[in-house]
Amino acid sequence: MSNPIITEHKINAPIEKVWKAITDQEEMKVWYFDMDDFELKEGKVFNFYEPGNEKRYHHQAEILEIIPHQKLKHSWAYPEFSDQKTTVTWELQSDGSGTLVRLIHDHIDRFGNLGENFSREAFTDGWSGIFTQSLKPYLESCG
Repeated sequence: MSNPIITEHKINAPIEKVWKAITDQEEMKVWYFDMDDFELKEGKVFNFYEPGNEKRYHHQAEILEIIPHQKLKHSWAYPEFSDQKTTVTWELQSDGSGTLVRLIHDHIDRFGNLGENFSREAFTDGWSGIFTQSLKPYLESCG
């Protein structure tokens, strides 16, 4: 049975702006990852590395579901380390003057044998940082 990581954040920006930030390749470069081969289309596979020059972890994902302005779901894998895949779902909901963003990273236990950099705690901290230090400030400060 899966025990997903679930994180929710209220962002003081309209849903259209949040959707663009999580689906536009140029915007993602600013706050998230540089994904040169990202294309918002179901079935498309894209690749990226963590920020910086180390390029230790090749991430690979496939877009599984798109509901514009509501949901983006994709796989999340490390092909050099494991044949296992997890899923990441971004859910957006209008909330007064802003947007409630709910991220669900499911089946994280599949990476349990890869070491502490792939632990539940590492992913929980990583997603928290992405929201609080990156996405939220980016959207709330770029007017």
